[in-house]
Amino acid sequence: MVDIARPSNLRRKRIRQGIYAFVAIVVVVGVSVGLSRLKPAAPTVEAATLWPDTVKRGPMIRKVQGLGTLVPEDTRWISTTTTGRVEKILLRPGTPVNPDSVILELSNPQLEQEVQDAELRLQSTEAQLKNLKVQMSNDLLQQRASTASVQADYSRAQMDLEMKQTLAKDQLVSAQQLKESQINAEQLKLRAQIAQEQLASRAESSSAQLAVQQSNVDQARALLQLKQRQRDELKVRAGVSGMLQAIPVEIEIGKQVGPGVDLARVADPSHLKAQIKISETQAKDIQIGQRAEIDTRSGIVPGKVTRIDPSVQNGTRTVDVSLEGELPRGAVPDLSVDGTIELERLPDVLYMGRPAFGQEQSTVGIFKVDADGTASRVTVKLGKNSVNSVEILSGLNVGDKVILSDMSAWDAFERIKLK
Repeated sequence: MVDIARPSNLRRKRIRQGIYAFVAIVVVVGVSVGLSRLKPAAPTVEAATLWPDTVKRGPMIRKVQGLGTLVPEDTRWISTTTTGRVEKILLRPGTPVNPDSVILELSNPQLEQEVQDAELRLQSTEAQLKNLKVQMSNDLLQQRASTASVQADYSRAQMDLEMKQTLAKDQLVSAQQLKESQINAEQLKLRAQIAQEQLASRAESSSAQLAVQQSNVDQARALLQLKQRQRDELKVRAGVSGMLQAIPVEIEIGKQVGPGVDLARVADPSHLKAQIKISETQAKDIQIGQRAEIDTRSGIVPGKVTRIDPSVQNGTRTVDVSLEGELPRGAVPDLSVDGTIELERLPDVLYMGRPAFGQEQSTVGIFKVDADGTASRVTVKLGKNSVNSVEILSGLNVGDKVILSDMSAWDAFERIKLK
């Protein structure tokens, strides 16, 4: 006997199936939504690979740091004063020198000829001066003799006039004779005056002519001295005591050099200063007179800032630091050094080590270590920074343990597990 399904039972079965399907769909959707809202599991990070630090309160010294070199305080570049050809290089860099030490020898045949020409010109002008002196002396003597002769004639005429004036009182001479004696005496007096003026003029003229010729002699002597000095400078001397620092690579035997070309650099290696390159963003607070420390790798030397380059080159500014302590052994020019400059002392601030990222006066996210062995990201506002530390304005408290390492690999997580 076969059972026949009733229509009412079939209908109820289909309704139950629909309800089950709907419930299944709701459950699947609910699970999907729940899973989508779950936070990603906190990753595990090896604690030994991280750089931790603890937030502290107290004094903080602001410093900036940069790389640099030791350079001599007194450096002298020796350059050519005339054209020459390099004949010999007698000394090499690293050699101690004194003012008379000859570093290079140059040659200039044309200059040698100019020296000889200048010597001959000086001899010629000196001979002309000597001849002119003799000629002027003879002319002056002749003028003096002529003046003396006229003066004697005037004296005799004056005596003759006085005698006739005496005789005329006794009428022993005529008035005509007396008149002639008076005219003769007056003419000779005038001639004597003119002769004296001519003598003075001749003496003045002689002095002027001798001065002109003496000027020619002085010019010839100055030219000879110049040429002789240029010839002497073909032997390039150090000029100061110290050490030969460098000879440009282009200076070689046979090289033709012109006036003003640098041939060598001499410096005193016992007086050095440090030139430190500081990032332009950190150099804004540096001032003249601030204390500094220079690490020469074999010792630390104190100093102070003496100059700040006003220009920026390759993102840095050059700061000169004078060294006040004794230099350690091995401190030589061009030695690479580390320089640290003290900007200011903050007496009581909240601070920590400087994180891998984060500029001063900025807000950054930093992982703070919790008691349960995890680390959670917190927002921290930074203040002034130093070489190895930074001021904390908000976001952390004294005793908080933080991670200063670069945590950019975990930017997608707010928490991490430490093991």
